[in-house]
Amino acid sequence: MRHGPDIAPVAALIGDPARAAMLTALMDGCALTAGELAREAGVTAQTASGHLTKMEEAGLLVRRKQGRHRYVALAGDEVGRMLEAMMGVAAASGRTRTRTGPKEPALREARVCYDHLAGGQAVAMLRALIGREEIVEDGEGLTLTDAGAIRFESFGADLPTLRRARRPICRACLDWSERRFHLGGGLGAAVLTELYGRGWVKHEPGTRAVRFSNSGMALFRMPLGSKNRRQFIQVHPNETVP
Repeated sequence: MRHGPDIAPVAALIGDPARAAMLTALMDGCALTAGELAREAGVTAQTASGHLTKMEEAGLLVRRKQGRHRYVALAGDEVGRMLEAMMGVAAASGRTRTRTGPKEPALREARVCYDHLAGGQAVAMLRALIGREEIVEDGEGLTLTDAGAIRFESFGADLPTLRRARRPICRACLDWSERRFHLGGGLGAAVLTELYGRGWVKHEPGTRAVRFSNSGMALFRMPLGSKNRRQFIQVHPNETVP
């Protein structure tokens, strides 16, 4: 007798090329209309509607009404983490949907993974935090230390609110391009929100990539020891990432 969750129905849904394209289009955390997703998948509106209904019933998507329009989004960070991990498996096997082009380096450098920062900059950030014991690895999980809490609060993270939420405050998310972990969970989302709010990064239209401004990157990469509230927690350019 088989025990545990049945992954076959979910895997079958994601395995369809049109549905996979729709899910990938939502990986930047934005909500899109059914028509926009139909164009992303290259299918008719009627076909897209059927796909979206199936994925909504499976708990992969949610629909939100705003005014006269209805928008579709990923059902949560668990779905985003699953898709990011599957992209890692696909990348490791050499399976890509498009040829490498000008957007590829930017996507690998920094991008959105549902609602938090991913890519090389995000992986380096987490390794620096772990190296300085502001976050510690606990088996396959991550734990924020007291020193880390001070650092994140000084950057503007609302830790009491994050701790009351059902979502884990720290979560390791496997990065498809780096094949190492970046910071997810409530804290990862808070960091990306703050980066947007300060104008350090901007979302590249039509892609998951985000681009740092020159000043934003300089501040993002300041040493951890800095007490300047405007600076953050990345490694200094002359330091070695653990």
